Amino acid sequence: FTVTSGLEGAWTPTPTKWDNMYLETLFSHEWEVVDSPAGAKQWQPREVKDGFMVPPVAPGAPETLPTMSTADMAMIADPAYLEISKRFRENPDQLADAFGRAWFKLLHRDMGPAIRYVGPQVPGEELVWQDNVPAHEGTLVGDAEIAELKSLILESGLSVAELVRTAWASAATYRRTDFRGGANGARIRLEPQSSWDVNIQAGVGPVIAKLAEIQSDFNAREGARVSLADLIVLGGSAALESAASEAGHTISVPFTPGRTDADQASTDVESFSYLEPKADGFRNYVAKQGPVPTEHLLIDKAFMLNLSAPEMTALVGGLRVVGGNVGGNGHGVFTDRPGQLTTDFFTNLLDMSVKWSAIGEGEDVFEGRDRATGDVQWTATRVDLLFGSNSQLRAISEEFGAAGGDELFLNAFVSGWVTVMENDRFDLD
Repeated sequence: FTVTSGLEGAWTPTPTKWDNMYLETLFSHEWEVVDSPAGAKQWQPREVKDGFMVPPVAPGAPETLPTMSTADMAMIADPAYLEISKRFRENPDQLADAFGRAWFKLLHRDMGPAIRYVGPQVPGEELVWQDNVPAHEGTLVGDAEIAELKSLILESGLSVAELVRTAWASAATYRRTDFRGGANGARIRLEPQSSWDVNIQAGVGPVIAKLAEIQSDFNAREGARVSLADLIVLGGSAALESAASEAGHTISVPFTPGRTDADQASTDVESFSYLEPKADGFRNYVAKQGPVPTEHLLIDKAFMLNLSAPEMTALVGGLRVVGGNVGGNGHGVFTDRPGQLTTDFFTNLLDMSVKWSAIGEGEDVFEGRDRATGDVQWTATRVDLLFGSNSQLRAISEEFGAAGGDELFLNAFVSGWVTVMENDRFDLD
């Protein structure tokens, strides 16, 4: 069977034409509530004026009265809608333009920036909701400049943890479902992102300020120019290479320059506010515990960031030990050498001499005690323990934590990191 609204009728006498008869019909009549043939409440004119009867739907059928829903009545009854409706009635060209823009936005809202559009009908006008970034000006930095910038960043006094947290905070806003967010544009320094709780707790403001100083000094010279967006990502990459080196490993985190910096005028504050993370398992951050378990939110986040299971696993374990947690909490930091990119998270998580139990009734935070002494060794969240409790993720964790698993871990970590940093690099496609 079919379930419908029960509303029956046409709004205008010209239902197959683009014109202004909808508003003319609304404003030209006094309306009353009637029952539709199906028994629903709808509105019809008390007395139909000439030229407003709806034509027959088939040869031999009668003309019918124009019909409106209660939502239609709001267009002339609600003061805010009434003002807009009057303007559109008197200026049909404005209605046509507004409708065209709204229709275009509806169909293209999940396509990302205009750089992703193809075809001869792509409009030349850029719109704020597209989250566009400006074109790069000047010469891109090359290998020599990149190496110099890495040194400047590492010698700036910023810690590995600060650089990693800032790069992640900038890039991890990306959503594969509508191609919004990401590091390109460096919108992390703009509203609303600069005021987000997660970014304040992560301490990204002072880091961005220091990176902006490096950018200003570098760009004051003649030659190649670097954006703040590129510096934020490069800072994270340099920090990770340093953290791996401290652990006795040599890695190279691929970096492709070319990001640019957006401004506040090209940033829709209201629409960007919906990208604010309520939870980020990669940083052990939860704004407020809700009905959805945090480990489920982690999987959703990994999906949004285009990560595979090994990449997700490596990133969580690696970010824990290099200081990626927000707010300085020590949950999941299963290492006695923080700041080094190691597999300690996995070896200690899977240590059978540690017994885990929940702290409190919420079962959101756990403590791991030595089975022999009863001493607390570590604390963890549901997200951390997921990698020991889920059979598939535990298998990956065992590979990373096993003797000789360093290379597998580092390869997956770097692959995942670069994926997150370049998710919004549509110019590279």
